[in-house]
Amino acid sequence: MLIFLKFLLAHILGDFVFQPENWVKDKEKKKVKSLKLYFHIGVHALLLLLVLKFNLKEYWLGFLLIISSHYIIDILKLYLQKKKTTRIWFFIDQISRLLILLLASSMYTDYSFSLEDIITEKNLLLLIFLLLIISVSAIIIKIIITQWNPENKKENDDSLAKAGRYIGILERLFVFTFVISNHWEAIGFLLAAKSVFRFGDLTSSKDRKLTEYILIGTLLSFGFAIFLGVLYLYLLNLI
Repeated sequence: MLIFLKFLLAHILGDFVFQPENWVKDKEKKKVKSLKLYFHIGVHALLLLLVLKFNLKEYWLGFLLIISSHYIIDILKLYLQKKKTTRIWFFIDQISRLLILLLASSMYTDYSFSLEDIITEKNLLLLIFLLLIISVSAIIIKIIITQWNPENKKENDDSLAKAGRYIGILERLFVFTFVISNHWEAIGFLLAAKSVFRFGDLTSSKDRKLTEYILIGTLLSFGFAIFLGVLYLYLLNLI
């Protein structure tokens, strides 16, 4: 585990801390001809050497695997990603690198994974409730409040696309986490924070229906999250 943490530390420092924005832009523009690409690989190599205390005699294979794969993944990303797929390629890039780090560290550490250790009653219960929080609750809330949906929505709405949906998912996840971790007081702070941000929408609107619509949606979202959190704790105690 220690060797994986060392590899991960070098990766975080190299990819996020010591990679300036102008390096990223230069790589995207010049691709394989960019000197910044090779500076970036060099920084990664140096950081790996530092965390490994320059002990290449023992870790040379893992070192070569990480550095060479990092270069190959960077090249593939630079040539295959488009403006619309930048976010997708960012996650593909990072997940690929983490898998490489796991593979490299497995050369020096005995990892024993078993499906029986992952697919347990407690993990399945948590997964089910996370799906209830993220997807099922959103659909139920939408069905309930559709009958009150204000039809006077502005055409030039400055709201981000699907922002309300993601805000709802995040707030329910926060509330659920606060309930199962027994931090009920944090729910009050979250509700107060949302009220502050929503205050402008409510006061600038002369439509009482919009105010009531937002209030119903918020209370339903918080209510579902609290109910599911309490139910999860109850069922967890029965396992």
